[in-house]
Amino acid sequence: MSPVVGLAAERTRLSWRRTTLAVTVTALLGIRVALADPVRAPLIAVVVLGWLGTLWLAHRRIAALRRSPEAAAGRSPAALALLIVGYAALGILLVLFPS
Repeated sequence: MSPVVGLAAERTRLSWRRTTLAVTVTALLGIRVALADPVRAPLIAVVVLGWLGTLWLAHRRIAALRRSPEAAAGRSPAALALLIVGYAALGILLVLFPS
């Protein structure tokens, strides 16, 4: 493994960690908003499922990087796109309907 590939894999791993942290904060804010209004209670299930999906995907990608940094590129683009769109929508809802 060349040093460039190793460094790219490390940057990607750290990026997944930052993504997981950002999604965790967004999920906690979404849960806080949902708890403030009983009508929004189903939002908690959506937030938790999205958070768990992100954790699962990040874990898979980090494990794939550990096994083979070259082969890990470009895996699960549909799952990643779905999570990004879902959390972007949640962020918009948090801005438009603050607690």
